[in-house]
Amino acid sequence: MIQVRKSDERGHADHGWLKSHHTFSFADYYEPEFMGFRDLRVINDDFISGGRGFPTHPHKDMEIITYVIEGALEHRDTLGTQSVIRPGEVQRMSAGTGIQHSEFNSLPDKTTHLLQIWILPDKKNHTPGYEQKSFAEQLKKNTLLLVASPTGRDGTVSLHQDVDLYAAKWSQPTEQKFTFRGDNRYGWVQVVSGEVSVGGTQLKTGDGLAISGEKGLQFSASKPVEFLFFDLP
Repeated sequence: MIQVRKSDERGHADHGWLKSHHTFSFADYYEPEFMGFRDLRVINDDFISGGRGFPTHPHKDMEIITYVIEGALEHRDTLGTQSVIRPGEVQRMSAGTGIQHSEFNSLPDKTTHLLQIWILPDKKNHTPGYEQKSFAEQLKKNTLLLVASPTGRDGTVSLHQDVDLYAAKWSQPTEQKFTFRGDNRYGWVQVVSGEVSVGGTQLKTGDGLAISGEKGLQFSASKPVEFLFFDLP
């Protein structure tokens, strides 16, 4: 079964310095049919004005992934972490028992575009943690690249949940088959830019796709495209 979540059906918030599209219910946007998908709870498509951002705020019991599409995002947290996230990098923050952090566009005169993703952890009260890795070179190979996994296998960032996250940034026409790594798995595709066909369903920028009851998928694109794919329990 495949269900499309159209880009223009998402929730939208405009705070001036922040423009955001919400795939699932978030903050003041509430849509009971879209409270998340399996353990995937939030996908926010954020545009942050130059020099602006989120002041220090708390999180608890959530796996938070930041994927920068354009620009740069400065991160600081109560673990003492200070970093800048750029395109091609994946950051994972495990909020666990509790953590506070801030996020600011570190470019004074350029908008930063990112996806912020929340995944429910496998249990509560993990020790808070932070991890960030660059996949910029691997993404040039036009593959479906594993960037996050529950064990951190193959050099990926690790998650406290049985979720595999793949990224694709194809610069040329590409086709790729995918087989779920077990029975009763689910999938979610989030298109960053461009168009991609998934199992014969055509998706465009901002679209999402929920997948259930499938053993495998066929991804194909005739033009450059960037998207994320979640293999979910």
